Amino acid sequence: MNDQYSRDELLAAHDQLIDNDNDDGLRADGGIVEDEPAPVVVKIGGARAVDPDGALSDVAHLTANGQDVVVVHGGSTAVDDTLHALGEEPEYVESTSGVMGRFTDEKAMEVFEMVMPGKLNTGLTANLQNEGVRAIGLSGVDGALLTGPRKSAVRVVENGKKKIRRGDHSGKIEDVNADLLETLLDGGYTPVVTVPMLADDGTPVNADADRAAAAIAGALGGELVVLTDVPGLLADPDDETTLIEQVDSPAEMETAKLAAEGFMTKKVMAATEALEGGAESVVVADANNHDPITAARKGHGTRFTPASLEVSP
Repeated sequence: MNDQYSRDELLAAHDQLIDNDNDDGLRADGGIVEDEPAPVVVKIGGARAVDPDGALSDVAHLTANGQDVVVVHGGSTAVDDTLHALGEEPEYVESTSGVMGRFTDEKAMEVFEMVMPGKLNTGLTANLQNEGVRAIGLSGVDGALLTGPRKSAVRVVENGKKKIRRGDHSGKIEDVNADLLETLLDGGYTPVVTVPMLADDGTPVNADADRAAAAIAGALGGELVVLTDVPGLLADPDDETTLIEQVDSPAEMETAKLAAEGFMTKKVMAATEALEGGAESVVVADANNHDPITAARKGHGTRFTPASLEVSP
């Protein structure tokens, strides 16, 4: 009788051993099978000083090396420019907590839908395609990707007095269709996401893009990289040498909130919400760095970690 196994039989036995071991998280050589890296959620800011080209090239580099990436973009500047071109004046209001935000009336919402998921999303998606990325554009309405309640009114401060403004077309993102994003990522696609979101009454409404990115990063358990037009969070907004590099305790988070001014207030808010939602980390960094996403992940900018959150008693 021949005690020798054929080559095919040996290969089949080897493959079966690997399959059985991997079911338990082990390799045939006794090592541990590493989990796939968490997705990287990249928020590309819409400020005039932000050049997205470097970020798009970096996305192409990351995806070519097997990293899952979700791109989220803003575009307030483009919305304002379009409103001005139509003879309309953008309106910003101050909330009772001191945060400045857009008041989105019906006319502004029409422009918002035209510019954000239309011109900007289409342009970024096409540019990524030209970089060799299998990009697919989505708004928060598509597949009910971003959903939550519509605000029937907003509380604002005008001339030092608190008022209630009605007619606002905005909402608060409470749910993310993570299954949709994971299905696309598993299929080798790179989602390019923008607002509007879908309100619970079935109406598309405005939502903050930083906080949309935070909700997505939390839902996917990913890293959030927020790219903007400054090096990160500065202790003195007028001095770039005062960069706060790390926020990894509740005391440091409180310092960060006190240091944040203007648009940076929402980015710190978004960092907190992302971490509370389950994100691994958040970095706020300069979009105009060379390979800005890679640079942010390697230490540039301001990094927020889960240790910065208050521990519940």
